[in-house]
Parts: sequence; C-alpha cells; structure tokens
Amino acid sequence: MHVRSGWGTRAAFAAAVAVLLTGCQSAPGGAGKEGGPGERRAASPTPVRQSGYGAVFLAIDECSSFGRTSFTEVSCESERAAARVVARHDGTVRGGPRCPATTDFVLHISEQRPSSDEDGDGTVPRGYACMRHLQPPHPGDPGGGGGPRTIVGDCVYDLGDGKVRETACDGSEKREPEFKVVKAVDDRSKCPASTALYVRLGGTSPVGCARPV
Repeated sequence: MHVRSGWGTRAAFAAAVAVLLTGCQSAPGGAGKEGGPGERRAASPTPVRQSGYGAVFLAIDECSSFGRTSFTEVSCESERAAARVVARHDGTVRGGPRCPATTDFVLHISEQRPSSDEDGDGTVPRGYACMRHLQPPHPGDPGGGGGPRTIVGDCVYDLGDGKVRETACDGSEKREPEFKVVKAVDDRSKCPASTALYVRLGGTSPVGCARPV
C-alpha cells in the first residue's frame, strides 16, 4: 500500500505491516532453535523532521486513525485519533534504528511523488513510523503479547520445528505462554542458571534469558 499526503487535505494513507523478524533461541547445552519473536524490523538512520500536525506526514507526536487496510493522519484531538507516533525514520525498516521498546506496531510508508505534498517539494519519502495506541491494551508493553520487539518481561510459546512466537503472559491469547524473558545480557554465560531458552533481542544486550512459566 502507499500513503499520500496533501497540504490542503492531509488525508494520507499508509499500509500498516507489523513485521516480525525471526530470532534465534536454544536451550542451554542443546541444539539451536531458529525462529521466534526476536526483534522486529527497524530502518534508515535519517529521521524525518519533527513538527506540528499537518506539516510533515506522521511526524513524531502526531496521530493516526485506524482502518481496515489504511491509516489516515488526524489531529490528536480528534475523536478518530487512535495511535500516536513515538518515533519516525526515513528509509526501510531493515538495518536502521529500532523502534522504542514499548512500540505497539509499525506503519510502513511507501514513497510517493504527488502533485501536492506536506512541504511542497513534490515527494513523500519512504519511511516508517513507530506507533503507540492512545488507549490500552498495549501489546508492546512487557508481557503484552505483541509489538515489533521482544523485550524483558515478554512471553513466548513453542511453534514446533524449533521456532517460538510471542504471546501474552496473562494467558489471554489463544496460545498459553511457555517461557518468559527475565533478563537481557550481552553473552549467554551471564544468564541465570534457571534459563531454559535463549532469545535474540538485538541491541547492546542481544541475548534474552528465558525460563519456563
């Protein structure tokens, strides 16, 4: 999907794709497990300019409505506002800055060259916005069962074939939690003795130590 932004209308659409990167997990001393929540995609290091509503499409602190296949930028004071931008970057998600830890979902914005756009330069750059719901539930919170990143406090279950996936720690989703990430470290040797699974988190502490729940 593409997004479009008009200076007069500000009705721009974005395709929302919550992208899940597979992680790498294994039980201590056992064979490696491929898959799992790991970290989900983050993108190009160039940030989009920040400004108030209407000047830049989905800038930081601006809000969007929800739709079945598209999202529209709206004033955060609007009754249609459903989520707020907590971080915004140009480029693609792969290989760039990660979204904040408690991001609920990511909007991927395809490049457009409309006749009229937010700053008059004839282009809406490709990018992505890290979004946070204005109201609970927040799947990006620790144990929430979703979000673009796996963080300390999240739970996972075994998918089979050596893969795991995130689920809510409170058992409110269809799949019950089997492991919980209790610590993030820079090396497996620093995990607690109770660790039964290593989950790839990325960042400066890329190893998640998970124990059975």
